Amino acid sequence: MLALRLEYSWKIETRQTRFEAQGASELSGVEKTELGQIQQHKKNLLDDIQKLKNEIAEVIAQIEEFEHSEESKKIQRNKQLCAGRKKFNMDPRKGIEFLIEKNLLSDSAVEIAEFLYKGEGLSKTAIGDYLGERGTKNIQVLQAFVEQHEFSDLNLVQALRQFLWSFRLPGEAQKIDRMMETFATRYCQCNPGVFQSTDTCYVLSFSVIMLNTSLHNPNVKDKPPLQRFISMNRGINDGGDLPEDLLMNLYDSIKSEPFKIPEDDGNDLTHTFFNPEQEGWLQKLGGRVKTWKRRWFILTDNCLYYFEYTTDKEPRGIIPLENLSVQKVNDPKKPNCFELFSDSGNGQKIKACKTDGDGKLVEGKHQSYRMSANSSEERDLWMNAIRASISRDPFYDLVSARKKKIASKK
Repeated sequence: MLALRLEYSWKIETRQTRFEAQGASELSGVEKTELGQIQQHKKNLLDDIQKLKNEIAEVIAQIEEFEHSEESKKIQRNKQLCAGRKKFNMDPRKGIEFLIEKNLLSDSAVEIAEFLYKGEGLSKTAIGDYLGERGTKNIQVLQAFVEQHEFSDLNLVQALRQFLWSFRLPGEAQKIDRMMETFATRYCQCNPGVFQSTDTCYVLSFSVIMLNTSLHNPNVKDKPPLQRFISMNRGINDGGDLPEDLLMNLYDSIKSEPFKIPEDDGNDLTHTFFNPEQEGWLQKLGGRVKTWKRRWFILTDNCLYYFEYTTDKEPRGIIPLENLSVQKVNDPKKPNCFELFSDSGNGQKIKACKTDGDGKLVEGKHQSYRMSANSSEERDLWMNAIRASISRDPFYDLVSARKKKIASKK
C-alpha cells in the first residue's frame, strides 16, 4: 500500500513539475485549476504516507514490546523452574507443590511423572524418595513414571538397567517393595508369557540386584557361582523352575557389566543437611586417642555426620548407620552416654570415614562410637532418632516374604 501511494505521488509530482516549468503566466485557466488539484492531491498523499509510516512504526513498537514481554516471561519462567528444581532436590514434596502453584506443572500424575522421567536438573535420590512415598498421589505418579519406560523385548537385566538408572533406589524396605512391585507389573505387561506371574519377576529382580552386589562389591569375598544363582531361584516360577539358559544369560550379563548407579546432579554436600532428622552438640569419644571432643552432629539420610563447628561446610566424619545398633552405656567419665556398634560383633570395625589432621579422607578406626548428651532426655531423643534411621539391607527380607507367598500357592 505504501509503495503504491509513493508511486502515485511520484507521478503527480512529475506532472506538477511539468506545469510549473511552463510558468504560471503561460498556463490556461483549465491548467491552473488542474495544477491546484495536483497540489492538493500531493498534500493529501503526503499526509496519507506519513500516517502509514506512523502506523507502521506503532506496529513495530508493539511487536518489539510483545517480544520483550514474551522474553521476560520466558526468563521469569526459567527462573521459577530453576527454583522449583532446587526446592525439589531439598524437599521433593514442597518442590512439586511449588511448581504446581507457579503453573509450571499441572496436578496430573502423568505430567509430574514425565517431569521426573526427564529429570533435568533433578537429584536422582530425590526422585527415588518421592516415588517411594506411600501417599495416594505419589503412588499414582510412580505408576505413571514406570509406564514411561518401555521394556518390550528386553531381558530382565536390560530392563533393570534402564529402570534403576532413572532414579536412585531408596533404602527403606516399604519404598523398595512398592517400586519393585510396580516395575515387575510393568515388565510382565510389556513381556507377556516370560514369567508365570509378577511375583516371579519380583523375586528374580531382587535376585539379580543381590547378584550384582555379590559379584562386584569388593567387600564380598565369596563370589556366588552360576549354580548357586540357579539354586537360589528354584521354584519361584509359581512353584516351577525357570529355564536355566534364561538364568545363565542374566548371570553372564551381570558378571560382565555391573549396574551403573546414577550420580546426583550437582555435588554440593550441603543439600544433604536440609531438614535433618536430628541435630545438636554431643561429646564424642575418640577412637585411637581416648579423649572427649565436642562435635556438632547431624542425623539424615541414614547417616550420622559430625562437624567441628556448625559453620563448617564439610563434615569431619560420616558414620553410615546400615547394620548398626545403638544402646545406653555407663561411662565413668561422662553421663548420659550411648554408643553405636556393629551387629556382627567380633570386634569388627564400623565402616565409616573421617578427615585426618592433614585434611585427607581416611577410614575410621572405631569398633564402636560412644557419645555423651547434655541430659538423659536428650540422650533418649538421639537414640530414638538413630533407631528410626538405622537401615538394614531389606532385599533379603522382601525376597523371603515373596518366596513364601509363591510357595503358599502350590
